[in-house]
Amino acid sequence: MEFKLPDIGEGVHEGEITKWLVQAGDPIKADQPMVEVMTDKATVEIPSPVTGIVSELMVKEGQTIEVGKVMLKITENGKAATPTQERQQVSAPQKAEPSSPKASPSPERQEPAPQKAQAPQPQPSKQPPAGAERAPSQPQEWEAEALPFDILATPATRKLARDLSVDLRGLHGTGNAGRITKMDVQMAYEGHQAAEPRSSHPTPSTALSTNTTASKPSTIVQRGAIQKVPLRGIRKKISEAMAHSVHTAAHFTYVEEADMTEVVKLRLEAKDEAAKRGIKLTFLPFIIKALIPALKEFPFLNSSLDDANQEILVKGDYNIGVATDTPNGLMVPVIKNADAKSIWELAQEITELSDRAKAGKAAIDDLRGGTFTVTNAGSIGGVLTTPVINHPEVAILGINAIRKRPVVKDDQIVIADIMFLSLSVDHRVVDGADAARFMNRLIYFLSEPTRLVFA
Repeated sequence: MEFKLPDIGEGVHEGEITKWLVQAGDPIKADQPMVEVMTDKATVEIPSPVTGIVSELMVKEGQTIEVGKVMLKITENGKAATPTQERQQVSAPQKAEPSSPKASPSPERQEPAPQKAQAPQPQPSKQPPAGAERAPSQPQEWEAEALPFDILATPATRKLARDLSVDLRGLHGTGNAGRITKMDVQMAYEGHQAAEPRSSHPTPSTALSTNTTASKPSTIVQRGAIQKVPLRGIRKKISEAMAHSVHTAAHFTYVEEADMTEVVKLRLEAKDEAAKRGIKLTFLPFIIKALIPALKEFPFLNSSLDDANQEILVKGDYNIGVATDTPNGLMVPVIKNADAKSIWELAQEITELSDRAKAGKAAIDDLRGGTFTVTNAGSIGGVLTTPVINHPEVAILGINAIRKRPVVKDDQIVIADIMFLSLSVDHRVVDGADAARFMNRLIYFLSEPTRLVFA
């Protein structure tokens, strides 16, 4: 039988083969894990649907395939292998994929089909002049739907290219076998923006005319070795997500200090009870608990922006994502229905989600459904941060280190536990004044945590 990449999550159209757990010729049992597949949601293990023998692996580690494409072939016990009639359906990147990163040829030595797709086709009579606006009712011929399928790019990459008005036929793909990635499109878009003339910048001819003496080329002597690390796996997904957020949301960061003296005292008093319950009690549960009434008063911070339909989706659930530093990179497990949970329940769930994420065992459901995100660099250090929004959410709170500082209270200089909070919002949805009011309300509850009893 031919086993195809199944639909393993809402909105997932493709996955990267990160690790094969079986090889050709291996016996395999039903429900035995066969392969680890990474999507933009999570890394999951896919089990075998039958008992038999692995007859052939159709894709290599590090290769990205679309949902519905054949991954491997299995000879079921007592059955002959299925004829390989659909072998030609495997995409061009799968055929051209090298056996290992060390043996990877340069893009110029790839097979002819991907090279032909990468070669730009000049269109002097159809391209608009530089800087010209194009009407939405007049799509250009190179938009995603009109592009030939021998251009190696996923539907999501084609859509991004259409949204940013980037011609894929003029790009050189950096993905497997010359596949054009979202990052390639973003870089092409940024390069075009940087190339636009600015009135405050001298033109090349003007710049040359002011300096008639040619500068002497500098000589750079490389002394240390350069280690080339492939941008793949979770690190690649993080880079794509961060770039998409920065280039989509209109980031605005508001910073304010919070007096955490009372929270510090409350946590210290609760340490013995936490130890009895076997719970690791950090400051994060207190902050999440204080977030809920503030979000209820300012609901637009608990929303997302549907760019396609131009709608703001204000969420009735309070699902708080917690950015987690793992050995494989940044992950954001989500605490569902945080408004219905106690300090103890929040602390316990934070620990469980964090442990699963760090062990690489986070389920897809652990990582989706968030409405607001918290990122905590305070345990490491730092005075303040300017966090990147977890798109399509519209707000993220950066928690920084708590440090003792001299402050003025009742006209007296006293020592207090002070923490800076950094709130990044999407300015398309949240105004600066509302961000400031939201922050003030959050600090109101943190400065006197007993107020949460009546919130």
